Amino acid sequence: MNNPSKIGVGVIGTGRIGKLHIEHLSQNIPDAELIAICSLDTETAEIFAEQFNIPKVTSDYRTLLDDSQIDAIIVASSTDTHVEICQAAAEAGMHIFCEKPIALDLEQIDETLAIVEKAGVKFQVGFNRRFDANFRRVREAVASGEIGEPHILRITSRDPAPPPIEYVKVSGGIFLDMTIHDFDMARYLIGDEVVEVYAVGGVRVDQKIGEVGDIDTTIITLRFQDGVLATIDNSREAVYGYDQRVEVFGSKGMVAAGNPLTDTVTFSGSEGNRTASPPDFFVERYKAAYLSELQAFIQCIQKGTQPLVTGEDGRAPIVMGYAALKSLRENRPVQLSEIL
Repeated sequence: MNNPSKIGVGVIGTGRIGKLHIEHLSQNIPDAELIAICSLDTETAEIFAEQFNIPKVTSDYRTLLDDSQIDAIIVASSTDTHVEICQAAAEAGMHIFCEKPIALDLEQIDETLAIVEKAGVKFQVGFNRRFDANFRRVREAVASGEIGEPHILRITSRDPAPPPIEYVKVSGGIFLDMTIHDFDMARYLIGDEVVEVYAVGGVRVDQKIGEVGDIDTTIITLRFQDGVLATIDNSREAVYGYDQRVEVFGSKGMVAAGNPLTDTVTFSGSEGNRTASPPDFFVERYKAAYLSELQAFIQCIQKGTQPLVTGEDGRAPIVMGYAALKSLRENRPVQLSEIL
């Protein structure tokens, strides 16, 4: 029997993010009780169940939806399963945390959000970077007026190594699998909607990425409704580590967040000074943020409040991604109204 004072949770998916969610729910969120995990990889699921003392394992997500002990589900399965699972969970009256993206098709997203709204359940999208303590402080500085009226936003986001080509083939491309986080961060930091996107890009890292119709290097400019201008630069390969930085410049000053380092040790010698590099992977870089977003999800269920990242927040970066793709192909600025 689950503890009635806790939120009963089921996790669907046991990949890298699924495992991290399982770890946090089992060990770090006392208001949640992890009842069951679901995965087609039942061998891995059984290992996690034993490791984290989870009572139930299944390969069929519908088993979780029929379980009266479960109040909410975490959807961390492959993107192509999100719509089916989220719609079924909403109709079953379960609260939903869905990893990004909800889907790559806007009509499917709209259909899912309509079902969620009709069901009246909580629905949070997994844009974990909003929960990074440093980025939150930047947002607070903008929202409070510390830097005055914001004028320019700069976001740098570079992966340590390109993903496998098989992933690139099905991911929707760089704008929908990588820049999508930066599109969300732009809206979050400025607190306004983007109206125009202009993207340029090329293949500078891996020619195989170009051969499957994608790019690996891009610079994107955004224009916000209130006139703020933004730039995003992405690369699939930063040889020095996972590079994640933001800066907002305003009428009264500037606020910026740099990369945390793997340690604070400095080496000094005849050849100069040397410090540590940034973390080499997103799981390491954002582990605390992944915990914070799950805590916020559980709290919004308990308190009956709006999730901090809504379904509409999940939809907007997809629109921006398609605008960026259209801009790249047509070599011109694209209004988001052309995509909506």
